[in-house]
Amino acid sequence: MADGAVTETASVLVAADKFKGSLTAVQVAERVTAGLRRVVPGVRVETLPVADGGDGTVAAAVAAGFERREARVTGPLGEPVTAAYALRSTTAVVEMAEASGLQHLPAGVFAPLTATTYGSGELLAAALDAGARTIVFGVGGSATTDGGAGMLAALGARFLDADGKPVGPGGGGLADLAEADLSGIDPRLAEVDLILASDVDNPLTGPMGAPEVYGRQKGATEEDIAVLDAALAHYASVLGPEHAGLPGAGAAGGIGYGALVALGARFRPGIEVMLDVLGFAPALARATLVITGEGSLDEQTLHGKAPAGVASAARAAGVEVVAVCGRLALTPEALNGAGISRAYALAGLEPDPAVSMAQAGPLLERAAETIARDFLR
Repeated sequence: MADGAVTETASVLVAADKFKGSLTAVQVAERVTAGLRRVVPGVRVETLPVADGGDGTVAAAVAAGFERREARVTGPLGEPVTAAYALRSTTAVVEMAEASGLQHLPAGVFAPLTATTYGSGELLAAALDAGARTIVFGVGGSATTDGGAGMLAALGARFLDADGKPVGPGGGGLADLAEADLSGIDPRLAEVDLILASDVDNPLTGPMGAPEVYGRQKGATEEDIAVLDAALAHYASVLGPEHAGLPGAGAAGGIGYGALVALGARFRPGIEVMLDVLGFAPALARATLVITGEGSLDEQTLHGKAPAGVASAARAAGVEVVAVCGRLALTPEALNGAGISRAYALAGLEPDPAVSMAQAGPLLERAAETIARDFLR
């Protein structure tokens, strides 16, 4: 649809991710819809909040009709937390951040060497108990760098030191690993299609590995990073070094490696998996314009984030795409290369980032009004 096209048959699909720190994906869809209808009251709008496997993935599944389930599991610091997953028939969407994410850490408190993914294993077990036969395991936003050892321990694995005692929690404890016994892992996992959904294709260790690339955001010092990288390399030498370099092995502090090496998981880009699970293709077939977006459209967006996945699929179907965002750090050429005709940034309406985040809802409605004038009238 060209600028200023007729709207009689216009049907808009709003398929945006969250604006982190400001609006959930559901709220983004609501605000965009309100803005569009203020200018074109009768326009048909379908909303499909999306996520790329990181935090917000369960919420997107629930918005698409999955049932929200909760389980009491072990948080990254060892304390009990309530974590949600989504279930529809025999398909579950499990988000590791719900159990082992940064959101479970008190403000300013980090535990880079000892934070555990044990609760993520408990959450997977809860999905199995609920009858899941296909599990989409979204990984991202983790507080952990333990290579998934905690997760595997919760599912029945044993990680022992030279004295035959369990190693300590977190990635730091893996330096003492002498023996890994995977024979006790829940046998139900062998019958399940476990899909590792992530926007990260990093290996486990090395210059592009989990500790070096993501450790600092989890509170790791340079010394911690060196310790974690060595500990994970040792861990991989015990479990299977051939999996350590696979795409996704370094996702979420290496939980991807644990899922690949011991749980029979298969890696797929998170947004591709979620578009399939959420029913994006039939919704796209009904649309004449797609509006996608996320909090910051930048270089990371182009590498597997939700807006890039939405735009790629829409472009393949010949449907025009525009984007909304809080901050825009891509050139028009880069946007066009990703399949996005134009981006509407809240920063263009309110340059103060703090005010823009606080007023993201009303500002987003204003941006949507402009989209309606540009594309629907």
